[in-house]
Amino acid sequence: MTWDGEGRRQAQVLIFDADDTLWENNVVFERVIDDFLSWLDHPTLDRGEIRAILDDIERANAVVHGYGSKVFLRSLGECLERLRERPATDAERSEIDRLAVALVEHRIELMPGVAEALDELAGRHELLLLTKGEREEQQRKLDASGLLHHFRAAHIVPEKDADTYRWLAREHGFDPAAAWMIGNSPRSDILPARAAGMQAVFIPNQNTWVLEDEELDPTDHGVLRLAAFPDLLRHF
Repeated sequence: MTWDGEGRRQAQVLIFDADDTLWENNVVFERVIDDFLSWLDHPTLDRGEIRAILDDIERANAVVHGYGSKVFLRSLGECLERLRERPATDAERSEIDRLAVALVEHRIELMPGVAEALDELAGRHELLLLTKGEREEQQRKLDASGLLHHFRAAHIVPEKDADTYRWLAREHGFDPAAAWMIGNSPRSDILPARAAGMQAVFIPNQNTWVLEDEELDPTDHGVLRLAAFPDLLRHF
């Protein structure tokens, strides 16, 4: 926390992740994957082995096609075809679509205390939002969240790497060293922000996508670790 000469908090730039930081997201995908694994009922591979195959397919598709529900459904179809060693039938594709209805119908569920904390933080800091994914899908979630009025700007990008954070600093004219990235993903939120010269707040989510998980340096004093979103109010 930074204070001015009169003992008041100095305004800082706080950049927020969206999925699994402001609202639950990946838990819905995990439920679909669980249903998918039960439906496959492979005769020789167990659930863990099938999940490893699916993770590899998702990792490859993320590089080529990006993120979001459509890419996820593509990965499920490719996983089925690899395991069955043949193209998916129309009936199988329909079943995958049926399993994934929850992704389309999912209503935004804010993390506890998010709305109240943003109300306070927006009154004393400059807030930005940075999320990655398919633009239309992410915009729908942002609009449904009811949180956009807290942010000076919200950006939807295809990937969040160090160059993305450097671009954000140039776009809004702030010193990276005076900014904080707040999120749940080591891979997309914490590590690239640190590489771009920003500080970061790591708020773990037990449902974070496995492909977003990377080791953080426990000796890095530029990363603040908090247990829950409202804890931000004690530091900013």
